[in-house]
Amino acid sequence: MTKQKLVEQIDYYESLYDPTLQPGRISTRPPNKPNRSKSEPNPFGDPDLDASSEDGFITSYHPARYEKGFLLTSLHSFYEQALLTDVLAKVRGGKEASVYRCRAHPATGLEFVAAKVYRPRMFRSLRNDAIYREGREVIETQGATIRQNEGREMRALRTKTSFGQSLAQGSWLGYEYTALKKLYAAGADVPRPLGANEHAILMTYYGDANLPAPTLVEVELSPHQARALWQRVLHNVELFMQHGFIHGDLSAYNILYWHDQMTIIDLPQVTSLGMNRNAFLILRRDIVRTAEYFSQYEIEIDVEKISRQLWARYAATDPLQAGDTPAQWDES
Repeated sequence: MTKQKLVEQIDYYESLYDPTLQPGRISTRPPNKPNRSKSEPNPFGDPDLDASSEDGFITSYHPARYEKGFLLTSLHSFYEQALLTDVLAKVRGGKEASVYRCRAHPATGLEFVAAKVYRPRMFRSLRNDAIYREGREVIETQGATIRQNEGREMRALRTKTSFGQSLAQGSWLGYEYTALKKLYAAGADVPRPLGANEHAILMTYYGDANLPAPTLVEVELSPHQARALWQRVLHNVELFMQHGFIHGDLSAYNILYWHDQMTIIDLPQVTSLGMNRNAFLILRRDIVRTAEYFSQYEIEIDVEKISRQLWARYAATDPLQAGDTPAQWDES
């Protein structure tokens, strides 16, 4: 492949998934369209699928051509379950998934819901996730464990066949959904999960009809607000650990702030506290990255002390049997 053709392909797929790019930047015709047999399914779904053709599932949001079929296929089960009625806008684009603001079904009692749709495998910028997967069982989207004696599935995972990659992606999504359920029930500041399928998670939406809730990096706090919020972050880190989890990618970029309340998002890389040999390093990194934001408000944070206190409190015991009341943290 020539350098020019490679650049054209990168530009084309960026135009599909990066909402910051202006429409019409390049041709809407994909470069080097591969020959596809009639029997081979399109991994995106039908690119020409009309938004009104899915049993009345009409979307106000107009996705790009190759986004359309995959998006409708990914969210249609939520429409059938009376969880949403419309897709209104893409509110967040990421390397692994995009988030859409959707009109909630009246039965939910909500005005909006957020749909996190994982990208097709070939367009996900997968990092080396082995450090997070250590100690985690392979699970399905709804949380059912794939047992070691299920030979076909485990062999596919080891050999990284197409089926194995599908299982791995489902497990990645399943861990996020399962962690959200457990942590929301425990009182953590995370979105309430409403449903999941093999490509998407539906959850509570934070924001209004015009804009999604900003992340902390987009917010300017008063010193009093920042100090209270830092305590709340530590409270959540401890709740995670009480239930055997470490977030794994915690920072001001993964904390929403709306109406003076915080919400921690993006949990697919959630790490096992008791079974991952790198758990302490991952925990410490979460504290370091989050402290970097709060240090601008002249809050004295001893990262080493906090990390050691947390580790001593939970790592040596069953996290589910650890203390019920989060500790009061000494910032000095």
